[in-house]
Amino acid sequence: MNFELSEEQEMLREASRDLLSDRAPIEHVRTWADRDEDVDPEVWRLTADLGWPGLGLPEEYGGTGQGLVELALVAEEMGRALGRGPFAPTAMVGRALAETGPPELRAEVLPALAAGSGWATWAFAEPHAPWSLDGVRATARTDGDAVVLDGVKTAVQDAGGARWLLVTARHDGVPASFLVDRTAPGVAVRRQQVLDLTRSFHEIRFEGVRVPRERRLTAAGPDEIQRLLDEASVLRCADALGVMQRMLDLTVEHTRSRVQFGRPIGTFQAVKHACSDMAMLVHGTRAATYYAAMAADAGTDDAARAACAAAAYTAAGAGEVAARALQLHGGIGFTWEHDLHLHLRRARTDSVLYGDAAVHRDRLCTLLRQSPVSA
Repeated sequence: MNFELSEEQEMLREASRDLLSDRAPIEHVRTWADRDEDVDPEVWRLTADLGWPGLGLPEEYGGTGQGLVELALVAEEMGRALGRGPFAPTAMVGRALAETGPPELRAEVLPALAAGSGWATWAFAEPHAPWSLDGVRATARTDGDAVVLDGVKTAVQDAGGARWLLVTARHDGVPASFLVDRTAPGVAVRRQQVLDLTRSFHEIRFEGVRVPRERRLTAAGPDEIQRLLDEASVLRCADALGVMQRMLDLTVEHTRSRVQFGRPIGTFQAVKHACSDMAMLVHGTRAATYYAAMAADAGTDDAARAACAAAAYTAAGAGEVAARALQLHGGIGFTWEHDLHLHLRRARTDSVLYGDAAVHRDRLCTLLRQSPVSA
């Protein structure tokens, strides 16, 4: 598999980095950390002008028809810059609709997503339950020409300003997905206080929410939902990769300028080894993440295993890089005035989004038992 980026992909990465560094620098991130809004509307408009919301959507709906690799490139830059906004959740909902949604629903929703006039998010995880299909307990029961949703979802990103919610619930005992208007009667959204100050997460309660039956993603059975979980995990890995790279850069810069015993601490062997360990974890995360994205785009037989491997490696590696960065910075690294603590918070959050390392290792073992890798 060729890991070299094409000229168009390099241009996408550079344009994304330039936009975030120019319009959403770290000072901007700090300013928005204390606000209740999910998104800076001006930055979101600029990302829409750049084509982010429609990046992975079909051209017939106003998108550009790109793959998971291109989405991962933008997600990595979002992580590096601690960017806010519903890019990743909207991309996942858009992919789900494009692949498994009824034609009428695609025609209604996808053009708005591609234009950035509204965004969507995925309500999947539930309190005190694993981030997997086995953890889905919300229910959907048929009632005439509608489906009635009941349950509680947690850690739903950017739900406060979302126009649509993709809700995964058990319909006749089988996981299924439904597109719900956030303002529908019976939907209650509450912002959660979380470790990560650079993104917004919400708890959503569904109490007797009536959804037209045609708003069920009819082709989205358990296998398709699991595949979407895998792709969302890959985008989470890309975000974490950007965070890890930035923590490494900050740490190397600090060790070059911090003087102890008359010399920069970066010249001491123990510090060099610690930075080398961080760099190895970053490089490993990059290789695992982009292999998983490329495998998903190519539809290879090992795409699911690659996603699990990347997610498990990244979840563990993000925490390790964060710990090393804090150790080498000393106490200043977690002071409010220093930027490192914002990256630490995001890295810790990325390590559990869409399942922690244990969840993905368990599934990887299951996949290997079902289809062992030939020698």
